[in-house]
Amino acid sequence: MGARMAERLGFVKLDVSMILDAGCGTGIALGELAARYPDASVFGVDLAYAMTRAAQKRCASAAAAARGLLGRLLGSLAPSPGDAPRLICGDIVHLPLRSGAFDLVWSNLTLQWINEPEQAIADVHRVLRVGGLFSFTTFGPDTLKELRAAFAAADGAPHVSRFVDMHDIGDMLVQAGFADPVMDMETITLTYADAASMMHDLKALGAHNATSGRLRGLTGRGRWQRMLTALEANRRDGRLPASFEVVYGHAWKPEPRISADGRAIVRIERSRKP
Repeated sequence: MGARMAERLGFVKLDVSMILDAGCGTGIALGELAARYPDASVFGVDLAYAMTRAAQKRCASAAAAARGLLGRLLGSLAPSPGDAPRLICGDIVHLPLRSGAFDLVWSNLTLQWINEPEQAIADVHRVLRVGGLFSFTTFGPDTLKELRAAFAAADGAPHVSRFVDMHDIGDMLVQAGFADPVMDMETITLTYADAASMMHDLKALGAHNATSGRLRGLTGRGRWQRMLTALEANRRDGRLPASFEVVYGHAWKPEPRISADGRAIVRIERSRKP
């Protein structure tokens, strides 16, 4: 998904000096963003301290490898390395960053695990400068539909989160003050040899954050087996499918229409004499 997001940035004209990866995880995108915008300062924020440490190590290793390669190729002509991405442990709902600081906020598969996505979107709007871009991906409601149906067959309880529809996300963007939101989606289907492999991948993805409290309610060997039996009914060509509805979106922070004290801002362009 990160590669697809990066492709979309190629179609956007944007002057970038400050970038934030909101929900950076282990820092996979930080190096890619730094390479795409070599003159920009890159920041990464994640709620999990362990993730920020892993991202820091990844960035340090990548920088050392790049320095070594450039040194071997160019010798004394090798350019000095730029600033390393800066990692911050913090909550995307209440970003510990000053307002209007960033030209680009990037967020890949983070919003879906947040209980208050509208608050996160509002705080992203706050830290963006006027004219800045919010580019993101999240999961739509058809994500893990096979697993959701299997759990429902086991005991009728909702053991998998309901993900937000992209039209509702668009409404949240507008409500937060963004302009010109663009949304689209695609469905990606992964296949697995067994349910254990599927659960392992979902845990690595972070799905346990949204389902762990619900999964504890699915106790008893009988109900668990009913879930597995229902899941097995989806097997095709020897593999179990897991669908992911991936929503891509971006929106801009426009000039404000209301001042901080509540007064309307009216901009008058001076006409030129012929």
